[in-house]
Parts: sequence; structure tokens; C-alpha cells
Amino acid sequence: MASNISDYLRKIEKALKRGDATEHTYRSALESLIESLESGITATNEPKRQDCGAPDLIVSRGQIPLGYIETKEVGKSLNKVEKSEQLIRYREGLGNLILTDYLEFRWYVEGEKRMTARIANVGTDG
Repeated sequence: MASNISDYLRKIEKALKRGDATEHTYRSALESLIESLESGITATNEPKRQDCGAPDLIVSRGQIPLGYIETKEVGKSLNKVEKSEQLIRYREGLGNLILTDYLEFRWYVEGEKRMTARIANVGTDG
């Protein structure tokens, strides 16, 4: 798993260094990371809209949805996003949700934050 995360971080760093990346640029790297964690897991970008909105990714095992991921720009304040109307809707409407800026991951179950993990920081040189 450590090599999967290292590969993921290399992709994020490469995109950051180009200087033209947006929130969407990093999604394929995140999809690959998620799918590498366990056989049979699929991460789908821009899944069908839910009643509460349109989260960026759905994580599934076969046809069974396991949870949703909402992505934000690398380095964006997740504290601010967490208080936004969008995230409040998602937390109320989605039983299993991850909010991420691609480096920090916040996991919510039934609207309550269960865990936060940071796998890297943005350096001063980009």
C-alpha cells in the first residue's frame, strides 16, 4: 500500500509543478489509488446525481455503492468547505462520505466526522 500512496503522491506533485492544474486534474490519480487498495473496488468520476447533489466520485464494489468522495483544489481549506451548504447537504444525504483536497482526507459516517488523515503537505516550492 505504501508504494500505491507514493505513486499517487508523485502524480499529484507532477500536476502541481506544471502550475495549470485544477481540482479535476487530480481525479484520475485518486481513482487509481482507490482502485489499487482492494480488488473489485471501482471509483467512478462524475457519477449519477444523488438527491442531495452531485458528489465527484462514487466508490463501489460491483454494483454496490460503498461511499462517495467530494474533491476540492489541493490546499483548499477543508475547514471552510466543511461548513458550506454543499457539504452540509452531502453529510446529511450520504451515509458514507470522504471530503478531500487530495492530500487530506476527512471521513464522515451518517454526517459525523469519524477520521481525518493527511498523507502529505504542499511544500513552499509548489
